[in-house]
Amino acid sequence: MARLMKELQRLPGIGARTAERLAFHLMNAPNDEARALASAITEMRERLTECSICYNRTDADPCAICRDQGRDPAMVCVVETPRDVARIEETGLFRGVYHVLKGHLAPAEGIGPDELTMAALLKRVGEGVIKEVILATNPTLQSDATALEVASVCGRWACG
Repeated sequence: MARLMKELQRLPGIGARTAERLAFHLMNAPNDEARALASAITEMRERLTECSICYNRTDADPCAICRDQGRDPAMVCVVETPRDVARIEETGLFRGVYHVLKGHLAPAEGIGPDELTMAALLKRVGEGVIKEVILATNPTLQSDATALEVASVCGRWACG
């Protein structure tokens, strides 16, 4: 039980009390329920890969968004994480494609443009299909710096 609670606490938003409640629930749950949860976690970890076009997490390469013929490939929304893609997709309002940077600039932590997927974004932009780049980074200083860097580099390619 102690090991399970410790592992559960490593999840975002799960403190000691919530971890304890979840552990006791799993302890008292039918074996099938506990095994189904373990199986779902294992399967997700084994099946997910990275889209070779947009760098979103997916179970197929390219991802469903990049394969969708109904999307506008000339409009790309640049985000930091796959979670950001999910949040925008939940709105149902964006019909372009995405590019996941896989983080934000953090020079103090040794994260520069080379640690992000910025070169791949520039390659996509340079291919001439993309006409508009929408920056949808998070409202933090590091994310603002990242957006400025992307805008600066994209500006050299005359992106919208």
